[in-house]
Amino acid sequence: MIVTNSYQGLKDKFNKIVLALGNFDGVHVGHQKLITEMVNIARDINGTAMIFTFNPCPLAILDPPNNPPKLLPQLDKEKALAHLGVDVMLSIPFNREFAQITPEVFIRNILHQELAVHSILVGYNYTFGSRGAGNYQTLKQFAAKYNYDLLIVPPVTIEERVVSSTVIRKMMLAGDIEQATKLLGRAPFITGTVVRGEGRGSTIGFPTANIEPIEQLLFPANGVYGVQVVVNGKEYSGLANIGYKPTFADDDTGMPTKRNIEVHLLHFNQDLYQQLITVKFIRRLRDERKFNSVDELAQQIRLDIRKAQNFL
Repeated sequence: MIVTNSYQGLKDKFNKIVLALGNFDGVHVGHQKLITEMVNIARDINGTAMIFTFNPCPLAILDPPNNPPKLLPQLDKEKALAHLGVDVMLSIPFNREFAQITPEVFIRNILHQELAVHSILVGYNYTFGSRGAGNYQTLKQFAAKYNYDLLIVPPVTIEERVVSSTVIRKMMLAGDIEQATKLLGRAPFITGTVVRGEGRGSTIGFPTANIEPIEQLLFPANGVYGVQVVVNGKEYSGLANIGYKPTFADDDTGMPTKRNIEVHLLHFNQDLYQQLITVKFIRRLRDERKFNSVDELAQQIRLDIRKAQNFL
């Protein structure tokens, strides 16, 4: 898959562009349906399957406080789209100047003049243009004028839930990993670099890797999880703790340390410092809580490991 941040000249390089518009955060099963439809259409007409998206997400520029953390790092998003058969990913830099473009100008100047799109696919709730004034009805209104076919992909439902990135975020923030996995079509995960921690895990017999995510990614709810950890292409079972480590809160202030994620890998004794690893969340085991002693914490961790081994 070719990834580019400019649409200029693409109509001369690629034949019969079939374009999917959207953010595609998470590349969940709803996105997968839309993208598969796009790829199939492109293959049927010997055309080019192309994604048009923005980086960063428009909310990051227009309304930063309400810009949600990502479900997927950018590189993993690109890998997922390539796996689905996308030929070209347009990752257009978004800024306030672009935000002023009206829906018709976007269709005329970019989709028609710059890309000469053959077909456009969007989800039922897609919006675009200045203040989000454009939607699938706008695209339908101008289809004949600017000579493109249009396909609106209806919502995908799983167990009577409409699949969306917003719903998935709510599930993850509630710790409902198993439901989030169904809607994503894969286990939720984060990727990050192993950094130096306080070393307390080793002193109680459960060394942990402290992870610094590579991007602003969505963490599941605080608690302890059974996880699969990918290290150098190999997968290991483990436990992850997300939260503030209340058992080791600052004794002087009584305040917790910053929220973090640390992972204990089972049957693993290599040095992970500065390595990039991926943590896949499989099931939530329990809430994070404060223990009366380090011994009590160690006893609970042993119980957590036994629980995790039953399903990992």
